[in-house]
Amino acid sequence: MPVRVGIQLYSVRQSMARDTYGTLERLAELGYRNFEGANHDAGTDDGIGFGVPAKELRTTLDRLGMQVVGCHINPLDPQRLPAILDYHRELGNARIGCDIEFYPYDDLDYVLRRAEFFNHVGELCRERGMLFYYHNHYQEFQLVDGRTVYDLIMANTDPELVFVEMDTYWMMRGGQDPVAMIEKYGDRLVLLHQKDFPRDAPQPMVMFDGTVDRDAEITLESFLETKDPVCFTEIGTGVMPIQAIIDAAGRCPNFEYLLLEQDHTQLYELDSVRRSREEFDHYTGISWE
Repeated sequence: MPVRVGIQLYSVRQSMARDTYGTLERLAELGYRNFEGANHDAGTDDGIGFGVPAKELRTTLDRLGMQVVGCHINPLDPQRLPAILDYHRELGNARIGCDIEFYPYDDLDYVLRRAEFFNHVGELCRERGMLFYYHNHYQEFQLVDGRTVYDLIMANTDPELVFVEMDTYWMMRGGQDPVAMIEKYGDRLVLLHQKDFPRDAPQPMVMFDGTVDRDAEITLESFLETKDPVCFTEIGTGVMPIQAIIDAAGRCPNFEYLLLEQDHTQLYELDSVRRSREEFDHYTGISWE
């Protein structure tokens, strides 16, 4: 089976904020049929962000031949989740995920408490016939008690409740081999983020090789301060082993969609995702349907 490809709407967040439905129409024209939302206002917004009603959005997506295949939810508030899950079920979306987490340095108890929380969120999702997934950045590859935070999360969450969306770019920047990670946790992989790292990047590939102290606490503030916008390039124009990633993901039994994501671009957002769409067609074993 070919790997189905879509887009993470964070790539076009400014365009979505200006003209939500017009941006979705343009994405459909570019050939994007599958997308993942990025709701960073889930304290007040039940949906994909941008305040769009579920019924109206579903009508638009049906007309455009598009579908929601997942959505990041921040904050993950158990009190808010029932309304959020109901919204997404109305859209036909069966998956929600955690977008970003930060862990106090070398605090095993905190990691274990978060793992238990993820189990709880996963149970709330399962009760509605939905899946919960964990999305990584690079801070999960700091060590706690001799193991990475990521491995600890995987070891202390129920694989029937907590699935994974691997961000291969951030795994690589955390010093990991993304193909090896896909092979290690392939049974839990349901979604995947694919970015790309430029050939002429001003930072080293691995964040811990001089950009960020591996043995210091990483916070949202320090994450944003060290996240260089020019360390992202249109997908398929950089140095990541994308074909090997596609091939590895395609062998995973529960894998559903690979989502292109552009955190920053030097282009206009819609020009950027058009370029990535064109470049990605050079890979084999993919489908845009």
